[in-house]
Amino acid sequence: MDSKLQEIQKMIEKMHVELLHLQFVDLEGTLKQLTITVEQLEDAVDGKIMFDGSSIIGFAPINKSDLYLQPDLSTFSIIPWTVENGYAEARFLCSVFNPDGTPYEGDTRNVLKRTVDHAAKMGYQVYLGPELEFFLFQVDDKGKPTINTVDQASYFEPAPYDLGERVRLEIYRTLKAMGYTIEASHHEVAPGQHEISYKYADALGAADRATTFKWVVRTIARKFGLHATFMPKPLYGQSGSGMHVNVSLFQNEQNVFYDEYRKLQLSKVAYQFIAGLLENVKTLTAVTNPLVNSYKRLVPGFEAPCYIAWSASNRSALIRIPAKRGAATRVELRCPDPSANPYLAYAIIVSAGLDGVERELTAVDAVDEDIFHMSPAERKRRGIASLPASLEAALALFEEGHIGLETFGEHVYNEYVALKRDEWDRYRTAVHPWEIEAYQQKF
Repeated sequence: MDSKLQEIQKMIEKMHVELLHLQFVDLEGTLKQLTITVEQLEDAVDGKIMFDGSSIIGFAPINKSDLYLQPDLSTFSIIPWTVENGYAEARFLCSVFNPDGTPYEGDTRNVLKRTVDHAAKMGYQVYLGPELEFFLFQVDDKGKPTINTVDQASYFEPAPYDLGERVRLEIYRTLKAMGYTIEASHHEVAPGQHEISYKYADALGAADRATTFKWVVRTIARKFGLHATFMPKPLYGQSGSGMHVNVSLFQNEQNVFYDEYRKLQLSKVAYQFIAGLLENVKTLTAVTNPLVNSYKRLVPGFEAPCYIAWSASNRSALIRIPAKRGAATRVELRCPDPSANPYLAYAIIVSAGLDGVERELTAVDAVDEDIFHMSPAERKRRGIASLPASLEAALALFEEGHIGLETFGEHVYNEYVALKRDEWDRYRTAVHPWEIEAYQQKF
């Protein structure tokens, strides 16, 4: 018997686990789960738990709806808030498989697995460290979220101004109990905005952890009578929430982005990876910034990068190289936001960077000046382009590029484009409150 499975069985017995939640995500990254009894553990591990995929966004048509869940044993965890009266519940994150045992092409977790396999064939292990920001809002007497933040604190402010401190503490304790190593917790720039950072992991583990992180944050916030949102720009005139993604490539347990003898102590592979991101970033933005609302964050003046450049220190640049070197050398992409499906976002980011390595692209010169305060003429003179300004523009660029289809495969690619085209069309044809306020009386 697998030693990991034996360990899980001992934990199940020790904690008196009654129910197992088999979790997976749909095309948008929304967490789904099927609950079974602990007596069905063996069937679950053998991939015998079937579900109807026809009702899951981006999954199978109704005539091919039988799909199977395959738990990843490394994701087993007791769910801390279910521990009560000597009993508990647990969960697994799962990949989705076809009836014939092949990986289901519509499962975004499988998309990231393929990307990791591609990197491995090139000789690399991929490690990612995402930083997800979120807001805490009050709810009304019916439990629906308002736009009233839980506090009016600003960056790094402590209690009594930071009224989310107790919520973050409970989130920290919950994540720690689920195996996370927490590195920092603090109030962010905007009122009601927060960040809890945790240790990096391999690419698949990082996506699993980001998915779990969002689930935990929302659940704990609800216990405090609050609503947590990872919406990129919930408040006009305030900073939005980002998901900076730090990427490292390793080979034989050595960070291949580090070279102590080269400029900035960055290796040739690091510069090629940066060049790949810069060349493909317009293509991948529809995935890393997937909502209509995402593009209201990517504007000057609120710390979110909107100009395509890189720097070793400049936080106005799209790509930043944090100061640490050696094993900690990494490339930070700053445009993604936490509404993205982590499996798709991380897959396409890694694919874009590896494209630069495979093609041996040369990175343009770094931009260390504050890009936000450059004039349009200066940016044009220096060849600094902008990210797409809307979901519609981003989708057009996504379809023009090659990274999306190559990374996702036809099924996920076509379903994603159709889903986002429909989202843009619904937004485009809706009448918004701003229009009523601006036009109704005047015209």
